[in-house]
Amino acid sequence: EVIIIGGGPAGLAAAVKLKQLGIHDLLIIERERELGGILRQCIHDGFGLTRFKEALSGPEYAQRFKEEVLKLGIDYITDTTVIEISEDKQIIAASKEGLKTYQSKAIILTMGCRERTHGAISIPGSRPAGVYTAGVAQAYMNLKNIAIGKKVVILGSGDIGLIMARRMTLEGAKVEAVFELQPYPSGLPRNIEQCLNDYSIPLFLSHTVTNIKGTSRLEGITVSQVDD
Repeated sequence: EVIIIGGGPAGLAAAVKLKQLGIHDLLIIERERELGGILRQCIHDGFGLTRFKEALSGPEYAQRFKEEVLKLGIDYITDTTVIEISEDKQIIAASKEGLKTYQSKAIILTMGCRERTHGAISIPGSRPAGVYTAGVAQAYMNLKNIAIGKKVVILGSGDIGLIMARRMTLEGAKVEAVFELQPYPSGLPRNIEQCLNDYSIPLFLSHTVTNIKGTSRLEGITVSQVDD
């Protein structure tokens, strides 16, 4: 009856709710090897305060939903990527076993969002190694145990960037500064305090990166103050 594309927190929650509402013919399709989505790399706590009344890490929070999916007997497949959706709600997906075709009455898209690269936000310069989105940096460090550098600057004061400033500091990197285009920080006040102030990491408001230097490897950046 319903196919859910994306086995992260939104997809898992949607599947559980639909099952509770009496829709039993469900399938979750997830491209990664495991369910859980972005939560798998969010090893900091703070999840679950509203729903479960306790502070959980991302993987712990995801596990609660995965256990619910298993308990309710909801079908799911992993290592499978949807490559086509037709007007009559037919899905073609690629997996290690080859192409698979599914027919559904309804399709729910719960694939999350994609971070904008430095090209997408129009920072001048070349494309050297050493420039990452915060989510990619988080995945390298928390899922693959790969350090991404020893001297770091962060553009944007969103919560994941702030959390990664602390994470990289704890792993021995030197976070030189966080730069924010707006005249105010965009992350939660508690993350400004716990991730920056507690580690003496400076935050520059109304500043942005205006040039990326380096050809094969990042060598430096130019940061400029902006007006209103």
